[in-house]
Amino acid sequence: MSRLWDKGAPLDGRVLQYTAGEDYALDERLVRYDIAASLAHVEMLHAQKLLSAEDLGAIRLGLTALGEEHSRGEWHISLEDEDGQTALEKRLTERIGAAGGRVHLGRSRNDQVLTAVRLYLRDAIEELAAGASQVVSALDRLAAREATTVLPGYTHMQQAMPSSVALWAGGFAAEVRDDAEGLRQVQRRVGKSPLGSAAGYGTPGLPLDRTATRAALGFAVTQEPVTAVQLSRGKAESHLLFEIALLVQDLGRFAADVLLFYTQEFAFLQLPDAFTTGSSIMPQKRNPDVFELIRGRSATALGCLTEALGIYAKLPSGYQRDLQLLKFPLFRSIDIAMQTLDILPPAIDAMKFRAERIELDPAIHAAEEANRLVVTEGIPFREAYRRVGAKLKGE
Repeated sequence: MSRLWDKGAPLDGRVLQYTAGEDYALDERLVRYDIAASLAHVEMLHAQKLLSAEDLGAIRLGLTALGEEHSRGEWHISLEDEDGQTALEKRLTERIGAAGGRVHLGRSRNDQVLTAVRLYLRDAIEELAAGASQVVSALDRLAAREATTVLPGYTHMQQAMPSSVALWAGGFAAEVRDDAEGLRQVQRRVGKSPLGSAAGYGTPGLPLDRTATRAALGFAVTQEPVTAVQLSRGKAESHLLFEIALLVQDLGRFAADVLLFYTQEFAFLQLPDAFTTGSSIMPQKRNPDVFELIRGRSATALGCLTEALGIYAKLPSGYQRDLQLLKFPLFRSIDIAMQTLDILPPAIDAMKFRAERIELDPAIHAAEEANRLVVTEGIPFREAYRRVGAKLKGE
């Protein structure tokens, strides 16, 4: 098995195992994006008279067929491939012959994989934002369904002022809606085309048209100068991980409230058996595991952000192999967020508040009473505050 960089020297198998690690498996989700970028690249090479019409046709047919076969699960990237780029070029060359070796002209694996990652992130961001919007819709439905249900509002874990399910759910809906907007703002960094920057210093001697590939792939701008491309690596990824961390943290705080309201001591909330699990030893138990894991996974999202920031924080300029390690925290955080956004709307739809169990401390209206005295008697708020406080003490 030869890799894109092979020059015939033997390689210790432990080196491949260590350097490829899990990267080849992570590349599975990038195959269709790598193919899209490769097709745009070879179309540009043909337009620049660097690739014949015959070779272009063979490459186009070969890559398209490989993409369809991969989507059907007919082939996968192996450790021996090292990465998705090698896997595709190897299979393409096996299928169409020497023309397959022309697809890499004017590219490095550096700009090739980064282009695929950014194309993937563009779609992932929209999917995450759409998932967040589904959570918002479920919270809006909950607010409408429980429009008349009162809740105590808490500060310092003590009943403080009157609230309601609608107000409680509406607050979370507003923040998750803001999170969706924050996710979409990451598109500014993702929307820069790195293709044609090669290993970070361009392609001297080749008349590449980077504007053509940018337009074909739908990027907003061509990233310039070429030396900025490698310096930017990790920034779009970390920006997305930051926005995911904020989103998952909001969902975790919502879950923390649900878990409190579901306790036997509060018993404000019912969850159906379909969204709870049982105990292996206690027959009576129904456990709100879904919400516990939503709460816990905010730590994972934060860890992924911290890991990504640490990988590239003190790297010198130019490409360094460390950057390969960004995929793991990036993909892990995206997957966790998507799974959470998928399960939360039906879980919210299954919630039912038990209005008969919700009791407000009579003193919860104290601030309202102080405000009333200010309005009706024209006294300073601090005087009203003292009067109400004294009345509650029985003075």
